[in-house]
Amino acid sequence: MKNQKNYYYILASALFFTFSCNQAPTDAELLEGLKTDVTYLAADELAGRAIGTAGEEKAAEYLATEFKKAGLDPKGTEGYFQPFTVSKPTNPHEEAVIGTDGEGVTGRNVVGFIDNKSENTIVIGAHFDHLGMGGQGSLHRGDSAIHNGADDNASGTAALLALAKILKFEKHNSNFLFIAFSGEENGLWGSNYFVKNPTIDLETVNYMINMDMVGRLNEEKTLAINGVGTSPSFVPALDMVNADSLKLVTSESGVGPSDHTSFYLQDLPVLHLFTGQHEDYHKPSDDSDLINYDGLMLVVKYIDRLIDQLDQEPKLAFTKTKDSSGDSPRFTVSLGVVPDYLFDGQGMRIDGVSEDKPAQAAGLQKGDIIVQLGDSTIVDMMSYMRALSAFAKGDEATLVYQRDGSKTEAKVKF
Repeated sequence: MKNQKNYYYILASALFFTFSCNQAPTDAELLEGLKTDVTYLAADELAGRAIGTAGEEKAAEYLATEFKKAGLDPKGTEGYFQPFTVSKPTNPHEEAVIGTDGEGVTGRNVVGFIDNKSENTIVIGAHFDHLGMGGQGSLHRGDSAIHNGADDNASGTAALLALAKILKFEKHNSNFLFIAFSGEENGLWGSNYFVKNPTIDLETVNYMINMDMVGRLNEEKTLAINGVGTSPSFVPALDMVNADSLKLVTSESGVGPSDHTSFYLQDLPVLHLFTGQHEDYHKPSDDSDLINYDGLMLVVKYIDRLIDQLDQEPKLAFTKTKDSSGDSPRFTVSLGVVPDYLFDGQGMRIDGVSEDKPAQAAGLQKGDIIVQLGDSTIVDMMSYMRALSAFAKGDEATLVYQRDGSKTEAKVKF
């Protein structure tokens, strides 16, 4: 069974590797911890961690245990746990995936706290649920299969635990609230519930950092950071702490398809860190052996330095941003590509091509850069979406793309 050996290795290695609550962890211990946590969470035995399943419960229990080991105080409503029930799932297919009887599904956020006796609190979050056996949201074509979600989002959850271990032993002017959210894949259920039922006063929250898919840092060391426009303090600090020469690709909007959005909508500054889309996204192949653990460590250390830098300032000011969600055009057709969200050049670079879709039929490949669609010039993701919104099913269009420095035209039929 996929990942079975790794699962038993983790259970055995726990007898030899434990985090000491008496001293700060070494980098070697942190790296080993990242591997241990991702491998456990992304094992077949947890069956994809879909909300409301036994696998999600095991993951939550594991995280609560790790929070306790790291010396975090419980800050849920039931110890470390904050249970919540969604009585009306938004999509009938999600009921089948999560195994409910139609009367609702219950998940648990896992919440821990470091009390530094401050008036301000920094929230650090990541979601630990995934797609279970697939279903709604899966890009897998074929029989039902376990979606282990190593990058999405065992990587962010492991980074959350690593930061808890680090920050417990550092002196800071802020408290820290660590939240592992459930129900993110279903529509930000866990984070939405938390901000409406917070276990601390949200008025004390300085800002929120969200880590979602941070386990595939590429050779260029490209790290996307979204939400940089939600506080004027963010942009100056980002480059100042970039000791490892990461290639930072930033966007201003505080709204996006992850848990930071719930906090931004409460008028709180947010940052969302992301190492990029890939061909294993929402597929059974997103496994722990594909994680770049050294890269994940770089992300963790970067966040630690960023927190140090921002901690030198008073409470951060909040700024509303021009949110991509409100300005995004609506479209009824799809080209059938996975965009490269880390690409910062001219055009829209393709990071994956779906089978039996217009892009594949037109001969497009991963790495191609779309520069024109119909009469529209494509300079970035938003212009691509606007161009796509002009077409309906059955329409044909000329598409221009770059490959290996040369421009090529292709005909696409939607």
